[in-house]
Amino acid sequence: MSELSKKTVEDLARAASLQPQEKLQKVKSKSGRLTISIPRETTYQEKRIPLSPLSVQLLVNNGHQVFIESGAGKNANFHDIEYSNSGAQIIYDHATAFEGDLIIKVDPPTPVEIEYMKPGQVLFSAVQLAQMSDKCIRDLMRKKVTAVGYEFLRDEAGILSVIRVMSEIAGRSSVLIAAEYLNNTQDGKGELLGGIPGVQPTDFVIIGAGAVGEYATRAAIGLGAHVTVFDNSIAKIRRLENNLGRRINSSTLLPEVLEKALSRCDVAIGALRSPWGRTPCVVTERMVQNMRPKSLVIDVSIDQGGCFETSEVTNHENPVFVKHDVIHYCVPNIASRVSRTASYAISNVLTPILIEIGEEGGFDPFLWASDGFRQGVYIYKGNLTNNALADWHGMVAKEIDFLIAGAH
Repeated sequence: MSELSKKTVEDLARAASLQPQEKLQKVKSKSGRLTISIPRETTYQEKRIPLSPLSVQLLVNNGHQVFIESGAGKNANFHDIEYSNSGAQIIYDHATAFEGDLIIKVDPPTPVEIEYMKPGQVLFSAVQLAQMSDKCIRDLMRKKVTAVGYEFLRDEAGILSVIRVMSEIAGRSSVLIAAEYLNNTQDGKGELLGGIPGVQPTDFVIIGAGAVGEYATRAAIGLGAHVTVFDNSIAKIRRLENNLGRRINSSTLLPEVLEKALSRCDVAIGALRSPWGRTPCVVTERMVQNMRPKSLVIDVSIDQGGCFETSEVTNHENPVFVKHDVIHYCVPNIASRVSRTASYAISNVLTPILIEIGEEGGFDPFLWASDGFRQGVYIYKGNLTNNALADWHGMVAKEIDFLIAGAH
């Protein structure tokens, strides 16, 4: 090769090296075949199931195995034959329903169910911070399982995805419950929620401007009610107005202003939520005494203790009691009232996650790649990793990023 040709080749090579180069990207393979077990819920009046038949079919079509205990979907009107037709295998023994690599539940596991688990398994379930005992936490740690809590799961936008959809359901349901208990068939005032032209609209007080408060406000305004929202966070109230696209009556939680609003309202909805367990009690018994006869209290916050001093836990079979001539509806887990819709909602959140776990090659690779999902893990291979749970139970949490880095 001549000196000129050699120089030309060298110039071309140098120029090419300065151009943007193609980057080799690792192609994901569906080598992470999952074995998923869904046991029947045994908690009192829990009617939801975490995966719908359509989601099961999608998972099976992606090469995963799904085992479902017989009758697990019955209370959400999903029957064994639907799951069987979707490719799931029906299990008839409760203990055997805990043998999959991934165990997916709605409610936290009971002490008996924890004993069925084996080291290395992954549990998806709610945590219910204020209700989960020290013993359950320590038993899960002793079993060396990895536990993922729905209350802590965040999506790509940083939103608590399961809490958000359950809050939307609870907010809308609370207004429909109000409509039910305002009419004569439930010994209510005999009023149509929202009224009609020429008749004063129903007066709502909604305490809390989070997701529950937002969707309760949407539903109440949509039915023609007059709504006043209380929250100590101006940012939440402003966000609520932005989301609604309109101004609303609102106030911070000043006792005198709140008492005056309660004294003239028809329905009061408690929609406060605390990230640390117990909801603050902001409505005193004296405030309730000053409410109108046959007005209605719906304490959605009862899951965390309630924000009305007069609240007492009720259930779906006996949902109300009367105190100071005020009707109280204090059922925890309102979403179970519409179990089919709630089951679809949970399934819509979990199914893409399970598909991604498979595509990443298993749970640990997915955990390494997903920061939002990592925040949902509260026990990793027997190590407590959630600070809120650690503080609540007087334990010490370890940093999950260090644990994963050490195992990776």
